[in-house]
Amino acid sequence: MTRKVPDSLDAHTQAGVAGNGKDPDPEVPERTRGPRRYSASYKARILTEYEGLDKASKGALLRREGLYTSLISEWRKQRDRGALEALAKPAGRQPADGRDREVARLRRENERLATELDRARQVIEVQGKLSALLEQLATDSAPAGRGETR
Repeated sequence: MTRKVPDSLDAHTQAGVAGNGKDPDPEVPERTRGPRRYSASYKARILTEYEGLDKASKGALLRREGLYTSLISEWRKQRDRGALEALAKPAGRQPADGRDREVARLRRENERLATELDRARQVIEVQGKLSALLEQLATDSAPAGRGETR
């Protein structure tokens, strides 16, 4: 049994959706691929080809390869700074040195062991105080004058 409230708008109209009456797909499409990576030889080949073309042909090359003029500018800067070395340099942070990782691991272990040692020292101190207290209680509660010697 369906009941329609007079003078009310359906959900699509309220949401501003117009059209064929189908609900839009709520699923978010999965990203197809990450950022493109270009090899040094590809960058050099495209730069060489790009610089030998006229304006219309440059645009056609960029469309064919799916590139932007900003990439060409950046690749030129890289080439000017260090030729193939800069062109081959991957973007982003350089990988950490193995020694640095080992030093960081050893420092964390050192801190953990120092904390553990402090706890052990505190336990030993408490045990010493408890032993002294128990000894004092034992001597205070010992029967006096029965001829027993300590």
